[in-house]
Amino acid sequence: MRAEHHRRRLRTAALASIGALMLAGCASDDGGPTELTWYINPDNGGQATIAEQCSADSGGKYTITTSLLPRDAATQREQLARRLAAGDRSMDIMSLDPPFIPELAEPGFLAAPPQELVETATQDTLEGAQAGAQWDGEYVSIPFWANTQLLWYRKSVAEAAGLDMTQPVTWEQIITAAKDQDKYLGVQGVQGESMTVWVNSLVESAGGSIVKGDPASVDTLELALDSEAGGKAAGIVGTIGEEGLGGPGIDTQDENAAMEQFRGENGSFMVNWPFIYSATQGAVAEGSVEQSVMDDIAWTTWPRVDADTPSAPPLGGINLGVGASSENQDLAWEAIECISDPANQAKYMVSDGNPAAASSAYEDKAVQEAYPMYEAIRESLDSAAPRPQTPYYNEISSGIQQEWTPIHEVNENTPANSQEFIDSVLKGESLL
Repeated sequence: MRAEHHRRRLRTAALASIGALMLAGCASDDGGPTELTWYINPDNGGQATIAEQCSADSGGKYTITTSLLPRDAATQREQLARRLAAGDRSMDIMSLDPPFIPELAEPGFLAAPPQELVETATQDTLEGAQAGAQWDGEYVSIPFWANTQLLWYRKSVAEAAGLDMTQPVTWEQIITAAKDQDKYLGVQGVQGESMTVWVNSLVESAGGSIVKGDPASVDTLELALDSEAGGKAAGIVGTIGEEGLGGPGIDTQDENAAMEQFRGENGSFMVNWPFIYSATQGAVAEGSVEQSVMDDIAWTTWPRVDADTPSAPPLGGINLGVGASSENQDLAWEAIECISDPANQAKYMVSDGNPAAASSAYEDKAVQEAYPMYEAIRESLDSAAPRPQTPYYNEISSGIQQEWTPIHEVNENTPANSQEFIDSVLKGESLL
C-alpha cells in the first residue's frame, strides 16, 4: 500500500503541473474579468454577498459566480467527488466540509494552496480550525468559518444542583443533576452524523482517538474505539439511554429537536451548536417561546469526561479549496484570500450565524453584540478536535452511526463491536 500511496502523491504532483499549464488560458475571451465559480453550501445568502464584494474589490481581475450545493453534507461530498474525479475544470472554489477533505485530497483532487497564502491566511486561525484544514500534515484548504458545540444550560437547574458553572463541569455532574431533578439532557440520539460528532468528542475528551496509525491506507489504518477512552464514551452514551435521560424521542432527536426539548419545562443541559441563541431569540420574538425561558438559558464550554482533563469539543465549519483541474487556480487562491479575510468572516458570522475561524474576528463589536457567548465559542474552537481524518471517513462514520444507535442499547461491548464491524467493512467483508 506504500507503493499505492506513492503513486497517489505522483498523481497529485502531475495534476498540479497540469493546472499550472492551464493558467495561460484563464482569462476570459473578451479580455474582461475571469469568471470564477464558487460551489457554496446552503446559507442565508452571506457567501453570495462576499462573492459580490470580493469581485468588486478585485479591480476587474475576476468575478465570482456562486453555485449552490445540496443541503445534505453527504450529498455535497458525493457531488464534489464525482466532479473532481472527472476533472471538472469549473471547480475553481469549493466550500468543503472538513471531514471529507482527506478523501478529496489523498487522490490529488485538490490543488495545493500557495505557501504565502497559507502563512497569511492561517496566522490568525484558531487551532481546531487549523487542524481541520490539513491532510497528512499539509494545508490543502483555507479555513473560512468554523463551528463548535457549547454546553447550554438552564440556570435554574444548575443552581438547584449546586453546580458552579464558572468552572468546568463533567458529564457525570450534568447526568446526576438531570436525573435528580427529573429533567432531560439535550443530546442528539438520531442515527446520523451527529452521533459520530458526539462519540468522537467523547473519545477525544477522554484522551483517546477513534483512528490511529497511518490513516491513508486500509492496511495501516488502525481503529482505537475498543479502548479505555471508547469505554468511557460508551458509559456516558449508554447511561443517558438506559436512564431515559435523553427524553422520549431520543432515537430520532437531532439538533433542532434537542433544542425544542431543552426550551421546554423538562430542559436542563444540552450540547449543541451556537445557532441555539439566535434561534431562541427568534422564537421569543414570534411568541413561541417565553422571554423567561430565554432569561434562564446560559452557556459554557463542552462538558469534560474526566474532571482533570480539558474537553475536546466537536469541530465543524467550512474550508475553501481549489480543484486540481481548475483553469484559474492563481485567481481562485487570490479570491479565497479575500473571502477568508477576518473582516469578512466577522460579517458572515453576524449575517449567517456561522462562527469565524479567525481569532481576531471575535474582537469585532458586531460579533460580540450578536453573540455574547463569543468567548466560549473562541475558546472551544481553540481546543476542538476534528472528526477522524482519513479518506475512509464515510465508512467509519456510517459504522459508528449504525452501531451506537439506539443509545439505550449502547453498553460496555459497543466499542469492541463497532470496531470489529468497521474493520470488516474496510476489509470488504461486510456492507454498511
